[in-house]
Amino acid sequence: MSDMKSSSSLYHKSTPHSLAGLPAKQGLYDPRYEHDACGVGFVVNIKGEKSNAIVTQGLEVLLNLAHRGACGCEPNTGDGAGVLMQMPDKFMRKVADEEGIDLPPEGDYAVGMIFLPPAEPASAGAPSTIIPVFHT
Repeated sequence: MSDMKSSSSLYHKSTPHSLAGLPAKQGLYDPRYEHDACGVGFVVNIKGEKSNAIVTQGLEVLLNLAHRGACGCEPNTGDGAGVLMQMPDKFMRKVADEEGIDLPPEGDYAVGMIFLPPAEPASAGAPSTIIPVFHT
């Protein structure tokens, strides 16, 4: 591993990188396929197993994309950087039960974040406009 160096942050384990700046070949990843300048990273568990480790690896991807602008630097619009993960069904059921909501079977519901207008008059009609969309 003499041609390897390590990249790290205060919050994440270091990841081996070659001197060319690309991660070492591991699992399904092979640096030979690196040939463009896109700023997208995917980390998955190909067995579909839920794991905090995969979330940690995804956050490290976001940290490693900071040089491409994935850093939350535009507070007015956001940069689109984020993490998509499996639904924590047990947690969602607990919260839904506390709110008196009966959830459908696992995999048949979704969670979303909606940004509504903060001020009247636009905020007054927003819920009645949006809620029917979710029931279709």
